[in-house]
Amino acid sequence: MPRRALLLIALVVLALHWLVLGGMPLGGTDEDTAQRAAFHTRMIVPPPPEPATEEPAATPPTTPATPAPQPTPPKLKPKPRPKPAPQPPAAPPTAPEPPADAGAASPDSPTTESSDTLGPDTSSTGDALAAIPSAPDVPASAASAPAPQASAPAERSPEDELSAGVDITPPGAAGARSDASTEPPPIQLPASTTLKYAVEGEVKKMRYNVNGELSWRNEGGTYEARQEVSAFLLGTRSQTSTGRITPQGLVPTRFGDKGKREVAAHLDFDSKIVTFSANTTRTPIGQGTQDRVSVLIQIGAMIAAAPDRYPQGTQIALTTVGPRNADRWIFTVGETRTLDLPAGPTPAIRLQKQPRHERDLQADLWLGIEQHYLPVRLRITQSNGDYAELSLK
Repeated sequence: MPRRALLLIALVVLALHWLVLGGMPLGGTDEDTAQRAAFHTRMIVPPPPEPATEEPAATPPTTPATPAPQPTPPKLKPKPRPKPAPQPPAAPPTAPEPPADAGAASPDSPTTESSDTLGPDTSSTGDALAAIPSAPDVPASAASAPAPQASAPAERSPEDELSAGVDITPPGAAGARSDASTEPPPIQLPASTTLKYAVEGEVKKMRYNVNGELSWRNEGGTYEARQEVSAFLLGTRSQTSTGRITPQGLVPTRFGDKGKREVAAHLDFDSKIVTFSANTTRTPIGQGTQDRVSVLIQIGAMIAAAPDRYPQGTQIALTTVGPRNADRWIFTVGETRTLDLPAGPTPAIRLQKQPRHERDLQADLWLGIEQHYLPVRLRITQSNGDYAELSLK
């Protein structure tokens, strides 16, 4: 029995397998279904038409193309035509004024060579003493340009002003002057002597204290005046005036300024010309011209001869020669009082020299009445603030 049952079951199973296998295609799928699958995959291709929508975007560029040229019409580039501004330089034809500029530029060169106040010369390492108190070396043309500020008549040319003699203007008589060429003031020169000074000052913010000396030699027909400053380890610097003595006073023939080297001015009163060793320039001079040392003696001799002729407010103008130029110096007589000096109480009369132009100096001179009107105090102030003060000791 069991065998029959098993055989029957086996036959039934085989029959079922045959039925199942007989109903399936040999290729695994039906052709129709294969084509359908292929058809379904091709359906994915249609989405790419979307890029075709980008073509209409190409149309907008055509519209902006036309407005673009319109901004170009405002041809702003023509505005560079302001370059005609160079035409103002054509105005320089009117600048024949350069002669004045040249005169103003030249002062720079001399001032770099040496200082005009007593004191250490910070620009040098050897003779470190600056020049004796004197005016800056400024060409006469530049110095006389602002002449209207002084009492001398404005109508004078620079040459005429330097050639003028000694002008004495009484108090309150602006513009009036005496003719020194026909009426020279009387003088009374002191005998030979030597004065010593304590010198203090400031140069380029540096304070200093040195010794000074004024040596005056009256030889009757000739003279020598020497002003000198010296400092330990720094050396000596001096200015010397030599010349003749006449009834009109001192007639200097040579002025020397000696420090590390010497420069000089030679005065020829016959030709009425002064020449300078530092250059080939010649400057006209007239009777009564002094140099930067002799002027201190000459003014004192004038006041000593006639003190009443020079009341307070009187102006004394005379041409003064330096180592490189000549300029017009104007002194105003001030008060008389007793000074407290290292030498003791000293009665003195004051004279002031005011600046006449930008680079000019200011001088405060005191002449000792008991010292035959020789300098007992002298303070020089430069335009840059440097100063030197000498006090009799």
